[in-house]
Amino acid sequence: MYFVIAMINAVLTYKIRQIEKISRQKEERANTVKLYNTLLNSLSHELRTPIAAIIGATDNLQSNSSKLTALNRYELIAEISKASFRLNQQVENLLNMSRLESGFIQPKNDWCDISEIIYTVTKEIEENKIAQKITININPDIPLFKLDKGLLQQVIYNLLNNAVQYTPPQSNIDIVAISYSDVLQIIIEDDGNGFPEAEIDSVFDKFYRLKNTQAGGTGLGLSIVRGFTEAMGGTVSLENIKPHGARFTVAIPAQRTYLKNLKHHE
Repeated sequence: MYFVIAMINAVLTYKIRQIEKISRQKEERANTVKLYNTLLNSLSHELRTPIAAIIGATDNLQSNSSKLTALNRYELIAEISKASFRLNQQVENLLNMSRLESGFIQPKNDWCDISEIIYTVTKEIEENKIAQKITININPDIPLFKLDKGLLQQVIYNLLNNAVQYTPPQSNIDIVAISYSDVLQIIIEDDGNGFPEAEIDSVFDKFYRLKNTQAGGTGLGLSIVRGFTEAMGGTVSLENIKPHGARFTVAIPAQRTYLKNLKHHE
């Protein structure tokens, strides 16, 4: 009797596991299709728009070269530059997301000058002729941190670019870098409209875009911020601030050195 019961139990367990396996496979296929459709819908607009702008401006420059004024040429070239920048940004986000999805991101840590990284990224953002004002506040004696410079640059870039996309013109964006214990904290704060409270927990999700907003994008920027930050062993959070605005806080534990401090005091 015990033998028969054991056999029946083994058969039922096997059947249950087979059913669970089939169910998981169906769920994975459904998620893959959903991911593919979301990606296709996002890219069909986000890549086609800048490409169309580049083609249109280039055609004008080639076919109407003799009729264009210097100002017309400048405006067309500026349009090509802006569209190329947007196109490159979308491609970079896709490449970065593929790196995250593959699970092969291994931070290559080296000594980083945080001030240099933040000022470099800010200059890249400002070169796109933004309407917002960016203010940087970093203690000149902040130590060097041993981090992956490329990952950190992308985190800061995506956060700044997000702030520029979702704040009204003439808004203020503040960047603060703080060192405490063995943690680097970077705060990016704006005085825009903030985020809907119901959506704050979703903004770091892949392909998520805020509802009722005019801003474009594939919804990858903030998910890459979280992925890269976590790859470096850190955390990122978002909160609304009073009277209005939003604050992103990135905290990354890392080895630091006071070599820079000693240099300042020599």
